[in-house]
Amino acid sequence: MKEREIRSSETHKKYLELVRADAEKIFRDKSTFQHLPCPACGEDRSVVRFVKHEFHYVQCPACHSLYNNPRPLYSEIQKLYRDSPSTKYWVEEFFMPFVEARREKIFRPRAEYIAKTFPQFEHEAIGDIGAGFGLFLEELRNIWGKAALRAIEPSEDMARICRSKGLVVLESMVEDLEERNEPFDLLTSFELLEHLHDPVSFVRKVNALLKRGGIFQLTTLNGLGFDIQILWEKSKSISPPHHLNFFNPYSISLLLKRCGFEVLEVATPGKLDWDIVESSVQDGDAVIGRFFETVRTFGSEVSKQRLQEWIAEFNFSSHMRVIARRI
Repeated sequence: MKEREIRSSETHKKYLELVRADAEKIFRDKSTFQHLPCPACGEDRSVVRFVKHEFHYVQCPACHSLYNNPRPLYSEIQKLYRDSPSTKYWVEEFFMPFVEARREKIFRPRAEYIAKTFPQFEHEAIGDIGAGFGLFLEELRNIWGKAALRAIEPSEDMARICRSKGLVVLESMVEDLEERNEPFDLLTSFELLEHLHDPVSFVRKVNALLKRGGIFQLTTLNGLGFDIQILWEKSKSISPPHHLNFFNPYSISLLLKRCGFEVLEVATPGKLDWDIVESSVQDGDAVIGRFFETVRTFGSEVSKQRLQEWIAEFNFSSHMRVIARRI
């Protein structure tokens, strides 16, 4: 898979420009920002690594999580997601033109992975947190037609889209859901944890919504991943105030264990790390050092593919997949 197959480079750049403009407007008064301990391990000490668009990113000396601190209030972040030019642009220009490509390349493989990995849940209660357009649940329904699927989606517009597809919707932030008489067997969360103001509260609520022995399967960004480490503050993945938390295989395990989970697997099955780095250089956004510039210039397609396979196999991809079980 190549980055250009699931998003346009020019559209992505325009979107990030709009995010920056919205952030300058909404978060002009930074005196309200909150200082927080490490969202993974709770360590109060941190080291400033860089400042991007006036947002400070620090790193925990204990677990090496990279995170924005101080950060905007939760209520202020919601203004950005609810009603801003960048959010409208993301839906209409960034996501929708590639919706079928993303279905084929991302959402269908996710559903197939869930069905293959957890066959015991074929007829059980499954919820997708931050369901968005409902693409993942649509694909899972095609495989598991008798599962009790629930879209957990706080956006009124997205919730309406999910309902139009015949999905049952819990229109709420997961933190605000009441615990159910019939708890979930499986909860999923894709590319959400990096956005959260308070990951600890989120993960604890997920734990409370699951049956004992229930599974939480999530994906998020790995701050120790290849393209983020190479590009650092130039990385498009580091886009405040959307992406606030960058865990890693070690620190995400600490967070889940703090919140009552047993970690079953942490993997980084990413496919785009090298492609993202190469595209950033071609766009004039980054300088990557002598060795990787040599790989970019003289490396064959096979060598670059092998490099990506090595990155993924040994947990150095920036795309991280985690499976945890409620104790």
